[in-house]
Amino acid sequence: MRGLAAYVACNAHAMMERQMARTNPLQFIQQVRSEVSKVTWPARREVFLTTVMVFIMATLTAIFFALVDLAIRSGLTGILGLFG
Repeated sequence: MRGLAAYVACNAHAMMERQMARTNPLQFIQQVRSEVSKVTWPARREVFLTTVMVFIMATLTAIFFALVDLAIRSGLTGILGLFG
């Protein structure tokens, strides 16, 4: 029974590919415009606030890693200074 189900699924997939291939460019453009009209676009304020938050988080992350790098470098310099 499993073989039959796989065959049917494969056949359905092949039929769907053939149907998709039949779509002409005009229909494709109409379908794309229809799907794009369903998208909920963010408001200008939401985009601005999200962008500001990304810059703030990137700055905080850069500061954090700079401080960690400084601490590791100071630690290694101190340890190597004891033996060198």
